[in-house]
Amino acid sequence: MADPGSLLAHQRRARILDEVRRRGGVRVNELTRSLNVSDMTVRRDLDVLAREGLLRKVHGGAVLGDEASSHEPGFEAKSEWETAAKRAIAKAAAALVAPGSAIALSAGTTTHTLARELTEVTGLTVVTNSVRTAEVFEAARRTGGAGATLTVILTGGVRTPSDALVGPIADQAIRSLHVDLLFLGCHGLGAATGLTTPNLAEAETNRAFLRSARRTALLADRTKWSTVGLTTFAALEEVDVLVTDSLPAAEAAAVAERVGEVLLAAGPTGPTDPARECPW
Repeated sequence: MADPGSLLAHQRRARILDEVRRRGGVRVNELTRSLNVSDMTVRRDLDVLAREGLLRKVHGGAVLGDEASSHEPGFEAKSEWETAAKRAIAKAAAALVAPGSAIALSAGTTTHTLARELTEVTGLTVVTNSVRTAEVFEAARRTGGAGATLTVILTGGVRTPSDALVGPIADQAIRSLHVDLLFLGCHGLGAATGLTTPNLAEAETNRAFLRSARRTALLADRTKWSTVGLTTFAALEEVDVLVTDSLPAAEAAAVAERVGEVLLAAGPTGPTDPARECPW
């Protein structure tokens, strides 16, 4: 593991944000010790994260921000969140894929992580509305080996801040296809709200994906349970397999009743809901 003091600024801020999301808040003096940087550096990092709307500064530290339901973080920001959990979820999800099958991956950082796990599965046909995910498979295809047997279909469409291709062009392309298994991400998740996103156009594109798939696997790390986006694009009943690193006790009964199967991926905190202690 890298020395905390040698981390780049974006890596350091991702660590800070992970801690705020896990615990609900952090103190400046705790961060200076754990990151091995100065008080001034931590405060500058908190200023940047606060300007991006990712947390709220308070006296002596920061707490989780009250994000607007329409706020959509960019791909680069989201790719630094919960990285270990995403890798664990991706490994568990990859086991669902059979060689020679036709699959779809919606846009998102967790599905992008899954793409890296699937490059050695032979004979896949992959449909995606993510340029970044398509690039992962195209790079594997050019290197030969199992990757050379991949077929990649990129939907086209209008690009969102999170690098999803959405809109009528994407929707029409997806509706004309039929896949064995869809891997779907979401911005927020809950028994009452279902699967949510802050982007209305992306919601419609995700609905097109759902209609095109025989089965759907939802990939969602523990932070999605406490987040609600602007619009719901699917109910829990539409999910055949939920792959997550944590299942909150408050949601367990509803998930068991409505979702076909739950796979708990062993992440850095284990397959249990992490303690949310108050840092103050």
